[in-house]
Amino acid sequence: MLCRVDDVFKALADPTRRSLLDELYRQDGQTLGALEARLPMTRFGVMKHLKVLEEAGLVVAKREGREKRHFLNAVPIRLVHDRWVSKYAEPWAAALSGLKTQLEEKTMEKIFEIYIKTTPERLWEAITDSDMRAKYSFGVGVKSDWTTGSGYEAVHDGAGIRISEGENLEVDPPRRLVQGFTALWSDEVKAEGTSRVTWEIEPVGDSCRLTVTHSELREGANNELYGGWPMILSGLKTLLETGELLDTPGSLRYAEGWA
Repeated sequence: MLCRVDDVFKALADPTRRSLLDELYRQDGQTLGALEARLPMTRFGVMKHLKVLEEAGLVVAKREGREKRHFLNAVPIRLVHDRWVSKYAEPWAAALSGLKTQLEEKTMEKIFEIYIKTTPERLWEAITDSDMRAKYSFGVGVKSDWTTGSGYEAVHDGAGIRISEGENLEVDPPRRLVQGFTALWSDEVKAEGTSRVTWEIEPVGDSCRLTVTHSELREGANNELYGGWPMILSGLKTLLETGELLDTPGSLRYAEGWA
């Protein structure tokens, strides 16, 4: 189901559903049983509210063995922000894009989901073509021959700065791309080591569901590693659906810093 702004506001209007989001913000990746234990309602009631949140795209469910875990998805909130909040007003609102997390032992993963009215082939091109990538990824393009086992390098050509590098672990166009990810833009992010980014494209009618999973992150990892994903994916959606570039706090910050 395609996420609409009306669905987001409907989901957020209920205090119980906001409480569920608060619980997932405190500890993401919780099971139905864990959420039920934290709220004064029946299991069936929690299931009904989770269904509304999933239909609005605010929660993404992921099955792990016999359990189903629930994750916050910041992208719909980011899209609402981009539609109505001035790019110069309320810069703190960008912090909403940090709503998502899974804690599992000593590593964590972040899951982001968005629907884009395009074809799988066109979406794959936007992910792998360096010039297109730079238009929605803060000016950062990516260079690779896109074969399994090959390397890639993400560079901001205007500033001559290497942003990240890694190995293409799985390349299956136009459905799935799995990459090792090593951030290079500062000593702090370099110290985090290598994580993994998985792009998954699923056709849905005349649109595609794109799920980006940033996994194998150290628990408590520097949020610069993953905090930009909602802005990047919002920019990707805007580019493919309208042909226009989207101003976000991230794109403006990088443009000003590297002008």
